[in-house]
Amino acid sequence: MSYVFGSRPMSAPPAPSHPPLTTAPREDCPWCGARRLRARTPALDRCQSCAHVFRNPPPPAPGPAPDRDRPGRHLATARAVLRALRDEPESWLDVGTGDARFPAAARTLFPYTAFDGLDATPRVVRARAAERVEEAHVGRLTDRALTDPLRARYDVVSLLHHLTRVPDPRAELRAALTLLRPGGLLVLELPDPDAPFAALTALGRTSRDRAGHLHLPPRANLAAYLTAAGWATLTPPGRRLAATYRIIARRRASAP
Repeated sequence: MSYVFGSRPMSAPPAPSHPPLTTAPREDCPWCGARRLRARTPALDRCQSCAHVFRNPPPPAPGPAPDRDRPGRHLATARAVLRALRDEPESWLDVGTGDARFPAAARTLFPYTAFDGLDATPRVVRARAAERVEEAHVGRLTDRALTDPLRARYDVVSLLHHLTRVPDPRAELRAALTLLRPGGLLVLELPDPDAPFAALTALGRTSRDRAGHLHLPPRANLAAYLTAAGWATLTPPGRRLAATYRIIARRRASAP
């Protein structure tokens, strides 16, 4: 269901636009469609064509994303965006925001930016009550009844550790791109599938992350997807074997 809380009235709850999760094992890669899969662990497969790592079979339902208070990491992300911007953005949507701890931290560097939050749980409503976001959108990025009114509305859209927890990362990415204005910035952060202990994190076996991940796409796949869609990737590859990677991409005026 999708609801909007903020300056506009609550929207009617639409039907979900994504197919339900299945627990049947896949025989092809969910990113490129290749059938060259190799088991990385009993529950994780890696595509030998594109290096996409994913849970196979997926769990019956994805666990909620843990909402960790990581002010240092949040500020580092906000500073990276600040370096990529010409002017302070007017509007920013944080997807999978949870309790909106990232917008709260980023506001210290962007005091005049209007931060909105989107999350599949009511936590974002509590975040609005705490004045961490101006508008709270409850639902999924792929719910068009929720996101169609937001098309081309934002200067920045951030998806921090969000694409790993959704059934279809490509669909979420496509939806996110439609919400940006020409010249807008897309900010992605994801665990690096080649980092040490990435498999444990994906399976939710670390004390910091019990929910686990459905997908661990490598940086090269996301960068290639954005380039093909007409987006300019502004961030170079990060440190080798870093636990996470970040991509900041700018929408070209000619991008669809």
